[in-house]
Amino acid sequence: MVKEDHVCVSHPDRSRRKLTTHSGWALALSSVLALTACGGGSDFGPAAGSGAPESSESALSSLPSDAQKAYKDADALIGKTAYAEGWKPKGPPPWTIGYTSPYAGNSWQTTAMDHLMKDIVPRYQKAGLIKEVVVAQSGGDDTVQNQQIRQLVDQGVDILIACCSAKTALNQSIEYAHEKGVPFVAWSGHVDSPYAVSAVTNYRQAGTVFAKSVFDKIGGKGNVLDVQGVPGATNAIDFEAGVQDALKEYPGIKLVGSVNGMWSAPVTKTEVQKFLATHPGQLDGIVAQPASATGALQALQQSGRPVVPINIGGETGAACYWVKHPDFADTGYNIWPPKGETELGIETAVRILQQQEPKIQSIVLSVSPISYDEAKEALGASCDPNADGWLEPKGGWLTGSKLDAFFKKPSDPFAWKKP
Repeated sequence: MVKEDHVCVSHPDRSRRKLTTHSGWALALSSVLALTACGGGSDFGPAAGSGAPESSESALSSLPSDAQKAYKDADALIGKTAYAEGWKPKGPPPWTIGYTSPYAGNSWQTTAMDHLMKDIVPRYQKAGLIKEVVVAQSGGDDTVQNQQIRQLVDQGVDILIACCSAKTALNQSIEYAHEKGVPFVAWSGHVDSPYAVSAVTNYRQAGTVFAKSVFDKIGGKGNVLDVQGVPGATNAIDFEAGVQDALKEYPGIKLVGSVNGMWSAPVTKTEVQKFLATHPGQLDGIVAQPASATGALQALQQSGRPVVPINIGGETGAACYWVKHPDFADTGYNIWPPKGETELGIETAVRILQQQEPKIQSIVLSVSPISYDEAKEALGASCDPNADGWLEPKGGWLTGSKLDAFFKKPSDPFAWKKP
């Protein structure tokens, strides 16, 4: 369900906030990596803009009708943003972006970071829009990530970006950033802060669609294993809610267990193997959050168990198995392609700094189907079913002119001129 923020004031009474208080601000920054030399001062004027946004149904109704459809049952804020009319960035381009990442090491993060470093940043630097991107990894520790956000703000970044965050754990630090004139953009998982803009897929819808693709493939009845993502991550929680929605429609489906795949093929393989070793009974299907399908498939094969239907979520390994075994699945879906998601996060941030005025707190996309023919064309017949890569949507993700509908004063970021 989309949500509105009904109590928003310019200077919230801190005695009334129901936010988690984190200790340990003295912890050292675990790691800060500058993609280019780190710069920028630490002096800030008063917070720009008019404070927290007022909530209004008009924010959602201001979007085109086809864009509004993506918000059905989405768990996302839909009020007006804090970065609309009257808000100004701390300074002109080129801007410094602070990327506060909760974790690293899986194929999604590796692909996203590689695309950011080798393609996105040079492209925006050449256009004179980005000076540098400073990256901080928190290792999944909310306390560390909160400290990193504040340190990046004090270090002089113009805007903060983050993927895959917890829903409310960063709220106090996001507000701190806002008070210093620094916006916060979340992608691949929304945050529930009136001072942030989130750009996400409707992950609850995704969970339902993924689950139904497996349930239908096995005839609407049977034993199913649920492979979940990173505990506490907003997109993982929303996806699982969608799986539970689907289960209500299929009384013949029995959920016989769940494991945390941590969005990692190796972790998923290990956890599914453990499950199979202790559950020798029949298994008819697996619902897996991306990027877990390849690991789940490997676990079945290495355990000597029959390969059962598993949803296709964009990982090249499982998609390659599908190419070689067309009956494995009927269709696949993209919900968080790493290159497309990173492009969306950066472009949203730059458009905010360009004062293009986002209309709504959450930019929400619908699930993007992947056909068998598209997978075959992208991967080829000689593909590797053990590959740990990602398919990207044909025709791109929500960037360029497709993103215009979510801004009051849309403009091609690379053609934009300061008013």
